[in-house]
Amino acid sequence: MNEDQLKESFGTLSETINGLLKLGYSHDFNIQDECLVCNQHNITLSPEDFKIDKVYRFEGISDPEDESILYAISSEKFNIKGTLVNGYGISYDENTAKLVAKLQTNK
Repeated sequence: MNEDQLKESFGTLSETINGLLKLGYSHDFNIQDECLVCNQHNITLSPEDFKIDKVYRFEGISDPEDESILYAISSEKFNIKGTLVNGYGISYDENTAKLVAKLQTNK
């Protein structure tokens, strides 16, 4: 994948998710017991098998609860790409942040 395809921003959170979907980030990851879970395929994967390709931060203009971070995540080992959303500020989820800290950031 060309790094230029992972834009600084596609716009809103939903527009960015849709933009990443077009680039193959088709899986919706969640956190469970310090692992990434992909409910669409009923799989649980260790964070060592993934890397963060891009981080997008969104700030609510009028509502601080609209603050979120979107991670574009991929795994060469499992040939899978997807997204993980975490809040920050008021919506911050400590378990998600701990797992994300274990993921490698793709440079």
